[in-house]
Amino acid sequence: MPVLVVGSVGIDHIKTQTEDHPELLGGSASYAAVSASFYAPVRLVGVVGNDFPPQHRALYEAKKIDLEGLEVADGETFRWTGQYEADMNNRKTLSLALNVFEHFSPKIPASYKSTDFVLLANIAPALQSQVLDQIEKPKFVVADTMDLWIEIARPDLLALLKRIDLLVLNDSEAKALTEEGTAIQAGKKLLTWGPKFVIVKKGEHGAILFSKEKLFVLPAFPLDTVFDPTGAGDCFVGALVGYCASKGDASFATLKEALVHATLVASFNVEAFSLRRLEKLTKAEIEARAVEFKEAAGLA
Repeated sequence: MPVLVVGSVGIDHIKTQTEDHPELLGGSASYAAVSASFYAPVRLVGVVGNDFPPQHRALYEAKKIDLEGLEVADGETFRWTGQYEADMNNRKTLSLALNVFEHFSPKIPASYKSTDFVLLANIAPALQSQVLDQIEKPKFVVADTMDLWIEIARPDLLALLKRIDLLVLNDSEAKALTEEGTAIQAGKKLLTWGPKFVIVKKGEHGAILFSKEKLFVLPAFPLDTVFDPTGAGDCFVGALVGYCASKGDASFATLKEALVHATLVASFNVEAFSLRRLEKLTKAEIEARAVEFKEAAGLA
């Protein structure tokens, strides 16, 4: 089954302590769509300017991502420049220009409206709700969010939770949103606010999948080196939804396996800048790492 991915599409300039890479493909929808494409057909909705580089569009096309919903507006594409410290968990934004994304209003093509699996990538919750207003009875809706929306758009986010099946966020965001002291308390509380499932990401300590009846804890895949963590969370949620769509199912058992694949695709993504690693990644590499990961985690 296809996956509908709605989110930001941008051009990034990423700096680390040792490297400097301008004009990279970025945005939550880019990372999520490419990751989902390893498992299922993808339909992308976003907006770019008329300066959007043809090589970035070519990457989408190489992954057979449907671009009918990618709007080209008169102006410049959303741009972000960020710099990572020696500890890759810490980064700062050097510049941010919303450009055409500032007035983005998702327009879902008629051919997309019956899509069963919907990923509301990390954009304002009001925009995420606008997407759901245009979709016909989706089977499984996943929403990603971040601390900014918790701080400035809390009412919109709480309203959205009543309309989705799975919420994905990290542990600090979960605790901030619920005002609970632990990730376990936060995850359980979030389930009472609408979603059937919640995934709380804990970075290098893995992730926790919550339902009202069950809980599943998965460690992270151990990596020696991280080159660029940008978009890892978007890759995680994209692969997760793509895997569920490939099975046509979103049960707890399927989500457990999807969580493994989400962790693995995100682990590949950080091995190079932007989407360069995923551009060359094969399903065989994912499957080989899955065997290694399951044996190490005691899941084999």
